[in-house]
Amino acid sequence: MRLPVPGPRDVLSAFERGTDQIEALVGAVPRVLALLDDAERLMVRASAAIDRVREVTESAHVVVVRTSGVVDDADAQVARITGLLDTFEPSLTRLQPTLQTLADTTSPEEVAALVGLVDHLPALTEQVERDLLPVLTTLGTVAPDLHDLLNVSRELNEILGKVPGIGRLKRKVEEEDEEIEAAAP
Repeated sequence: MRLPVPGPRDVLSAFERGTDQIEALVGAVPRVLALLDDAERLMVRASAAIDRVREVTESAHVVVVRTSGVVDDADAQVARITGLLDTFEPSLTRLQPTLQTLADTTSPEEVAALVGLVDHLPALTEQVERDLLPVLTTLGTVAPDLHDLLNVSRELNEILGKVPGIGRLKRKVEEEDEEIEAAAP
């Protein structure tokens, strides 16, 4: 669209047409100046709008870059989780009924007791290794010793049975043992 701004030819042409045209031309000057002022204001506003668009574009670029990093991290995590699920799915599927039963039948008190037991396991393990296992390793040698002790005890009993008066003493001890057993609940 052509602006109604007179050029040099228009001015010469207007001189030729006369004074009416000159008056119209002079009257158009304030309008032309007002149009130029409006154009300058529009240019300033357009420049400010372009600057704001640039700022928004730069901010959006920063967000896009950050989002891209988050998406990459999420992709890596999804790949890890997918691998783990693929690995453990068969076992978890088989264990599901057992886990459900365990969850349904275990009380918070039982869980607390189990946690307490687990907390004591290191000390318990140390005591078993230090005190009990050495005794258990000697049990293989204790059995023959006990057998020998039982034989000696039988022989001693036979010897004592041959001593005069021991038979009566033995019966009295047996009667007292029977009375104690009868009185016991």
